[in-house]
Amino acid sequence: MIRCLPQLRVERNLHRRILFILAVLAWTLVQGAAHAADSAVILMYHRFGEGGHPQTNIAVEQFDQHLTELGNAKYTVLPIPEILAKLKSGTALPERTIGITIDDAFRSVYEIAYPKLQERNLPFTLFVATRPVDHKLPDYMNWDQIRELRDAGITIGSQTHTHLHMTARGTDASRADVETANKRFIAELGAVPSLFAYPYGEASAAAMSVVHDAGFHFAFGQHSGVADRTSPPLYLPRFAFNEIYSDDRRFRLVANALPLPVQDISPQDPLLKQNPPAFGFTVDPQVDGLEKMSCYHSQQGKARIERLGSHRIEVRFETPFKPGRSRLNCTVPGPNNRWRWFGRQFYAP
Repeated sequence: MIRCLPQLRVERNLHRRILFILAVLAWTLVQGAAHAADSAVILMYHRFGEGGHPQTNIAVEQFDQHLTELGNAKYTVLPIPEILAKLKSGTALPERTIGITIDDAFRSVYEIAYPKLQERNLPFTLFVATRPVDHKLPDYMNWDQIRELRDAGITIGSQTHTHLHMTARGTDASRADVETANKRFIAELGAVPSLFAYPYGEASAAAMSVVHDAGFHFAFGQHSGVADRTSPPLYLPRFAFNEIYSDDRRFRLVANALPLPVQDISPQDPLLKQNPPAFGFTVDPQVDGLEKMSCYHSQQGKARIERLGSHRIEVRFETPFKPGRSRLNCTVPGPNNRWRWFGRQFYAP
């Protein structure tokens, strides 16, 4: 069968169009992969504009600068439950996904932070310790205000009843305190939250067991790091901000941080049985540049690193930790001037 010239031209044009469509689809897939991630940076705040509490407060001007930076189109601020659901299922997140959490339900959250976040349509999670609210302490929100936030779509999480030191108080006291908080949440909000935050970030294997048995699906500490597929669901990292550590440079560094995926952490329990600990972890084999890793301890400064094989890291401490909590941060330079970040909080009896 001999085809005429006009028919050949039509077929050639159709062929070109098909090739063009396939090229566009391929480009779209590549761009989608380039802008997808399996991690998120979770931010943590407490007070706003309360200058008498510099360790937990952030100045209003500093918070405004953070919000201005988050207005950059490269960031995507998502609700914490959505972030965690996607991490659990393995669903891709947008590159530079950010989550916002606020602890303790101070009154300045309602008066300062909430209007600013609401104006920008930025979701956040509020962790509430129930006893200060029940006692109507002047620095805290009340239940009507918390219900207002809940009704506006803000996620409410638990931070126990009395904001106790769970690791120091032990299993029985922690379990009773969490159960009391759950009863108060049911009475005031009609349901128990699904998210939990350890007061002071102090966690232990026993405390995690209490939280799990109380029905919580996810729990946050106060150790720096990027939440990713390797992060323990009941001990998720967050980057804390206060007046001292809230300048523009640090905020951009944190907001652009990448995960440092690790496994085989030893010891697994943040509550130290040996002091100092023989601490170690194995980095994901896909991560390179480990020769440039640095680890810093909040009490002892730069820690000595021993690299075993290609990706096993052992961190050596010269002297015992002081009683109470301390933190270790390990970072590695990543692509595009971004930093990979892994943190851990310890509790020494």
